[in-house]
Amino acid sequence: MNNKSKIDIVVADATGSLYAKEPKVYPREVDGRFQRLRTAAVFWLLGMFYAFPWISIGGQQLVLFDLPERRFHVFGLTFWPQDFYLLTLLLIIAALSLFFFTALAGRLWCGYACPQTVWTEVFLWMERKIEGDRNARMRLDKAPWTAEKLLRKSAKQFVWIVFALWTGFTFVGFFTPIRELGHEALNGGLGGWESFWIVFYGFATYGNAGFLREQVCKYMCPYARFQSAMFDRDTLVISYDPLRGEPRGHRRRAAERFVPAGESVVAFNPLDATVPDGQQRVLGDCIDCLACVQVCPTGIDIREGLQIECIACAACIDACDAVMDKMEYPRGLIRYTTENSLVGKPQRVLRPRTLIYAGILASVIGAFLWLVSARDAVIIEVLHDRNALFRTIGQGAIENSYNVKLVNKTDADMLLSLRTETDLPLRMIGRPSVTLAPNEVYSLPLTLRAESGTVHGRQPISVTVVDAQGNVLVRGDSHFFAPESP
Repeated sequence: MNNKSKIDIVVADATGSLYAKEPKVYPREVDGRFQRLRTAAVFWLLGMFYAFPWISIGGQQLVLFDLPERRFHVFGLTFWPQDFYLLTLLLIIAALSLFFFTALAGRLWCGYACPQTVWTEVFLWMERKIEGDRNARMRLDKAPWTAEKLLRKSAKQFVWIVFALWTGFTFVGFFTPIRELGHEALNGGLGGWESFWIVFYGFATYGNAGFLREQVCKYMCPYARFQSAMFDRDTLVISYDPLRGEPRGHRRRAAERFVPAGESVVAFNPLDATVPDGQQRVLGDCIDCLACVQVCPTGIDIREGLQIECIACAACIDACDAVMDKMEYPRGLIRYTTENSLVGKPQRVLRPRTLIYAGILASVIGAFLWLVSARDAVIIEVLHDRNALFRTIGQGAIENSYNVKLVNKTDADMLLSLRTETDLPLRMIGRPSVTLAPNEVYSLPLTLRAESGTVHGRQPISVTVVDAQGNVLVRGDSHFFAPESP
């Protein structure tokens, strides 16, 4: 186990402290194909978070979790408590996705899509713009307090706090219509709970992305602890190739790495990664520049092997590839690979585990999409009159009264009518119908009558809801009560 993964407990020093202070990590900015992919993910994910509440479809906020009304509006669809089984499927899809992508390529979620990673990238970008690059930030922190240092530190904290509060405001805007929330904020009319959650979520963003950063990934996130259960030797992970890179050593560009035994260093073709006959290895491809360590957001050295602190952001790959290009060495000293591949065994990315995960995931996603498309447009609940099971009217006829609760789950007006489906000789009194506005809840009275002696005891019935074209939308079950047979 490497030193970075050990518990930082040390012998008491002169001050009596039993714990070593965690050193601050100053990740260096890096450019490369994986960093550009991460940047695109940041723009996409934060774009959805900050933009979705402000987009409306037909006057309805694109994404709104309306808890007081018990309605969730998502991309033009309205979900009610009766649709919460879909939430269960979504959670299953999220879990299966995590299993699949982890078994396939390690901690992709952590490196590219985790909120902690995404917001930390934004806070680091703001820090670089105000305090400078890695070396400038390190010098600034070590320098004594001056007017310039106070100005830069204060400016950074101010920008962080404003952005964190805007994040908290946007978060609350997913639960309270954001335009109404903005109007209340501008006029000083925010409610207590709204103010609390704006400050709470803003503080969480400020603390996690501004100060804790890699500590959340290393010590607070449980995923780092149980991810190994989903790994095997064919999982793609970010690894350093020690067979190619060792022994490490500084050298000039295109310096030789192999010489005849006993001879001094002269010349060498850096693109030849094999050891020629009769020669000995002097240096591997790793020039020990520490670029991979300097760009790591969790401050680890990937050359020490796979570590739970690694979030698979691939910053070390981009940094190492840039160095290999300058040294005119082949890329890939640090790369996505498997443990089997590193020891010369065949690499199997597609294997039974990943194929099973992919098949189950595709099936659950298909079931979810089918259930969403096939869900009822109307909710019906048939409630029998609680005051009397039945009543007898003229000539011994029996009547039952019901209260039919209807909910229009669509975003359009609907003309709805009631019909009965039963083999009993029942007659509906009147033709109950109603026009419901989008998302309207309405209680429609219904009376059913049976002539004397035609129905006895407790009998099941169904009430159907039909639209203006006569299409049956939904059915509700209840019972018809009459005196028992003599």
